Amino acid sequence: MKAHFLNKSSHFSKVNLTLLATAATSTLALAQGTKKSVLETYVMDGGPTMLLILAVFLILVALVVYNAMNVSRAKFHPDDLKAELMDHMTNCRVRTAIEISASDPSFLGRMLAFALPNVDATKPEDLGREGVEVAVADFTANEARKNMVWINYISLVAQSAPMVGLFGTVLGMVGAFATLAEAGQADPSQLASKISTALLTTLWGLIIAIPALVFYYMFKNKLNAFIAEATTTSEELVNASLQTINQDAYFAKIPEGLA
Repeated sequence: MKAHFLNKSSHFSKVNLTLLATAATSTLALAQGTKKSVLETYVMDGGPTMLLILAVFLILVALVVYNAMNVSRAKFHPDDLKAELMDHMTNCRVRTAIEISASDPSFLGRMLAFALPNVDATKPEDLGREGVEVAVADFTANEARKNMVWINYISLVAQSAPMVGLFGTVLGMVGAFATLAEAGQADPSQLASKISTALLTTLWGLIIAIPALVFYYMFKNKLNAFIAEATTTSEELVNASLQTINQDAYFAKIPEGLA
């Protein structure tokens, strides 16, 4: 009788262990099935405002690509053009230099095609340098403004991205407190989840704004550097012609040796 009871107890213990193992397996499978992916946790849970964030991000990418192609040495200050023009200006072939500049679509070519016609051969002492400098200043002011338009759009993205993210956060918080008001009591886990979701848009707004600010200053400084380099080149070209024309006068100021 006792042995029968022990066998029966052992049988029930095995059944209970089997049931517990099955329940644990089911619970683990359920937990794994409900676990969110990284995409869902950090992107999809942000709600409809994430579509606006995505649009801002795509605009930023397009602007960065455009400015990277536009603000380049080939578009602003090609070294081969400078070398060719320097050769012509050193030999006082100003007309040829103007024709070559006019045929080049770069910033330097267009600027010199606009400024070099102001060279005045009747003034060998300075070749009308003042007129050339005024023309260069007018050209650079107009062209810099045109190129800065697209760079300033990056600044606009840097300023608007956090605002769009904040809008999504405020919208999510309004929904969270509305749910809390309807339920009449606070469920900490549910409320924390809704707040976390609401903050996602602000997170992505900052993720977009920070590199946008870096790209803005990078392209702005690069543009200013190219414009300054082109302006310096125009001065060097005029000086090359001046030195050729007044070569004897320059050499007269330099003694051959000291007695």
